[in-house]
Amino acid sequence: MGSGMVTFLNAVRVFVVNKLLAVFLPPAAFACVGQFMNFMTMGQATSSLALQNGWVSLSAQNKSNLEQLRGVWRGGFRLTTFASIATFALALVLCFTLPLENFFPGIHPRLVQAAIIFALPGVFATNIITITASVMNGLGHYRRWALINMVSSMWQMLWVAFFLYTERLSVLSIVATQSVVAGIFAAQIASRAGFSLNEIRKSALDIRAPWMSYALMGIVPMVLSPVVLTFMRSTIGAELGWDAAGIWQGVWKISDFLTTFFSAILGVIILPKVSANMAKSEFWNMFRPILVKAMALAFVAVSVLYFGRSLLVAVMLSSSYAGAADYMPMQLLGDFFRVGGWALGLVLIARRETKKFLVLEICSQLILASATYAFIKLYEFNGPMMAYALENFLTLMASLVLVCRLEWSKTPSVKSEAK
Repeated sequence: MGSGMVTFLNAVRVFVVNKLLAVFLPPAAFACVGQFMNFMTMGQATSSLALQNGWVSLSAQNKSNLEQLRGVWRGGFRLTTFASIATFALALVLCFTLPLENFFPGIHPRLVQAAIIFALPGVFATNIITITASVMNGLGHYRRWALINMVSSMWQMLWVAFFLYTERLSVLSIVATQSVVAGIFAAQIASRAGFSLNEIRKSALDIRAPWMSYALMGIVPMVLSPVVLTFMRSTIGAELGWDAAGIWQGVWKISDFLTTFFSAILGVIILPKVSANMAKSEFWNMFRPILVKAMALAFVAVSVLYFGRSLLVAVMLSSSYAGAADYMPMQLLGDFFRVGGWALGLVLIARRETKKFLVLEICSQLILASATYAFIKLYEFNGPMMAYALENFLTLMASLVLVCRLEWSKTPSVKSEAK
């Protein structure tokens, strides 16, 4: 029930925020908001070291040993603190040195600089939400995990709606600060479950080694993905115009609506359950039904969205984006493949198969970027959606091969034998 409610509210949040931005903004400005959100994602990745999967897995693996658990938390907290200080200092320098008008055409650079400064506490709050929710997931406190996610989603919707309606902040500053109050709430909920700064300080241990593989597997996609999306958006804007870039942004946001639904479910189910000491048969008995059900559900969702795509665009965006419906089929095909690739990728993350995951992620992003550039030349506006479908199909096939070749324990785990 908790997972279902979180998934539902995450989907509602994506819908409401995208709808409000699409109604209040023309396509070109909508594309600029997408650029800014990509910059924020990169800041979140470098400041948190993208350790959210590590917070889940390491909390789950060490929860039976309180002192060990506190030491793991202390190591993760200190790594995040150092990374945040470096990221925020770099952001302040870059916001006054980068040619911001090239990334945000039509928006005064001073407004962008103000939004970047506002984004610093916003990124910090987002990291608090992500870390606390991940720890609650790892510890098995699913009600608190659900509460943090649900309240955060609701607050972000209300924040964006209020300030867009009252026009008291620029749209970029609204996006930058939407998580601040929710971050304070998340910290309070987590502290009642034993995860707080005071608890972390009690540990004499400072365990950092296990975090490194999670950092590499997290930070590379969290930085590389927005960089590639920024490249794609800029390429579309340069080749086809920024209104076209805004239409593509609308198509991509509809994909986010679908993938948010599946990521919330798969992350909760797969990450805490997969470990290296599982026997091969035990793993496949657990994972195969999850993969089949996820792909079947994805097929149903994609089919419904395909036949109702005109209505979907009208509901999620606005009449200014009506042309997006004609380009949805290839994007939806890519979404279908993405669900399977995501599930298989989570297995690699949980197993800390760092090299395999990084090679897979880097290759997939390079394929997406290069295919987008080539396909725009050949197929114009259909190109980015075709590139997305191709990249996700190849990623799914490669992920399946990698997972099938993983080495597992020769004997069943204690948990399996008890069953």
